[in-house]
This record gives sequence, C-alpha cells and structure tokens, in this order.
Amino acid sequence: MTHEFKAIVKAYISAKEQHIKTVLATVVDLDGSSYRRPGVRMLITGDGKSIGAVSGGCVEKEVIRQAQSVLKDGIPKMMTYDGRYRLGCEGLLYILIEPFSPSDEFLNAFEIHLEIRKPFRVTSYFSHSEGVNESFGSLIQLADKTYTFRNYKRSKEEMQVFVQDMKPCFKLMIIGAEHDAVQLSGYASLTGWEVTVVVAPYERKTLADFPGAQELCCVDAENLEVGLIDDQTAVMLMTHNYVKDLQFLLRIMEVQPAYLGILGPANRRETLLGELIERNPEIEPSFFDTIYGPSGLNIGAETAQEISIAILAEILAVVRNQNPIMLKNKTRPIHY
Repeated sequence: MTHEFKAIVKAYISAKEQHIKTVLATVVDLDGSSYRRPGVRMLITGDGKSIGAVSGGCVEKEVIRQAQSVLKDGIPKMMTYDGRYRLGCEGLLYILIEPFSPSDEFLNAFEIHLEIRKPFRVTSYFSHSEGVNESFGSLIQLADKTYTFRNYKRSKEEMQVFVQDMKPCFKLMIIGAEHDAVQLSGYASLTGWEVTVVVAPYERKTLADFPGAQELCCVDAENLEVGLIDDQTAVMLMTHNYVKDLQFLLRIMEVQPAYLGILGPANRRETLLGELIERNPEIEPSFFDTIYGPSGLNIGAETAQEISIAILAEILAVVRNQNPIMLKNKTRPIHY
C-alpha cells in the first residue's frame, strides 16, 4: 500500500501548488468482508477529482459526497458504508475523512524516507459512530519523528485506534534489455512497483526504452550496486546470455532479495547454479531459497506479455507467502 500513499502525497503536492484543498479518506475498520482491507485510502480534491480508491468502485461516489462537508468546514468525520444492503459485498466499512494538509517539513522528510527505503507507521484515531469530531485524525511516524496530516492535537477522550505499519515500496530489478524485459517493466509498473532496469553499457538503451521504469543502470555485473536490494526487492535475471547471468548471480549472491527469478529452462538453471557453487563452495544455503527458475507460474503463457503476467503472479505469491490456487477452490476467505 506504500505506493498508493506515495501517489496520494504526490497528488496533494500538485493540488497545493494550485491552492486546492484536499481531504483524505481512510478505511480504518471493517466488519465482514470487502474488496479491500483497512488501510486503503483515497484523496479528494476541492476541484472534484479523486486519487486512489477505498473499494472496487462501489463506495467511492458516497465517499466523495460525504467529503464535501470536510472540504468546506475542515472538521473530520466518520462515515460508514454497509455493502450488505447495497451491493452484497457482505461488509461494513468504517471510513475516516479528514483534512489533508501536511507540512513542507513532512513532505521533505517523506521523500527522503522513501529513497532510503525505510518503513513507517500511520496511526488513525476514530470512532465507530458516524459524525464529525475535531479529535479524529491521523499521525505518521518517520523514524523518530511524528507528523500530523493537518494542524491537529490529539484529544484526551477515548478513541478507537487503527495502526498501520508500512513497508518500503516494493521494487523490481530487471536485469536484461530484450523485448521481454520491456514488457515486464511496463506490467510491473502497473502494479505500482518501483522498477529498475539494468543493462550493459554497450546496449545504448535509455530510460524511455522501458515504459514504467524509474531508473536505468548501465553497468556491468561487477559494478552493480547491490546495497539497496532488500527484502522488499525482487530481482529478475533475463539477459538471455549464460555468461552474463552467471556474472550477475555472482554479484547478487552478496545480498538476499525477496525473490530471484531466472529466465530459461530447468536444465539451464541447474547448470548455472552448479557453476555458481563450484566458484563459491561456501555460499549460504539460504541464498538458494530465493531462487525461482524457470520463473513464473504455470498458466500456459506463450507471449512476452503473458510471460510477464506469469512472472509477476509468482513474485506476488512468494512475497505474500501464498500457494496459488483458483479462488473458487479456496475454502477460507480471500484475505485470511
């Protein structure tokens, strides 16, 4: 959800430059089931626009309608949305709507916090009862400092509390410059992931060649900066060159990404890993737990676009610790 909050902050900055008021709607609690879980947000602007969503589309119009009073008087409010009697979603949403005007100090600190890939925490104070209350509101903690979303001081009255720990934006590092890397970059960007593409210096590629990518690194394997590869980073090795793949594997073995995918058939993977062990017999066994090759779920993918979907689906399954099955065969709730 961090990438969604990042987009909201970006939209707020744009609205602020145009002197347009904004309010933030957050799902802070849920009874039953819903399309999204607590912690989803949307920004509503004074010129009638909205960024983000709190559901699949059925709730947003009502949120925008109720946000108008907050835009007008600046007083936070609670609203509920009972999908059981409207659209059969079987859930009762509790939504906090509050003015959103964080300080420049927060905006600068937040940008730095995202760059250094550190987690943060958002705490919202609310009530299950509908209505307005100056004491409703949210705080955001970056490292050892806490910021508010508006000029707000907590009341001593007892409130419900929703605490959300946010991880760094999920990142995909694509090593390769062929057509399938271009497709994977675009599809990964659509999920909200931050995308870095790594190509050899002689490839003569630019960032514009990879739609959706935020960064292009033109480096050989030995010069690849691996310091920012963390447990919120997936790496996809797809150079279509055995020697290059091996060189990058030797470099990446110094860190432990959340997922390391290798393109190509199983026998190629076994040859790669065998040579990797020969060159580094003391390699940590846990490194091999992160390796997935051939990369992707078995969904019958044939085109580069379909293969991208299969790869992204496997990455999601791995980082969310899920065993992929058809939802119709799932006996427990989806968000269990």
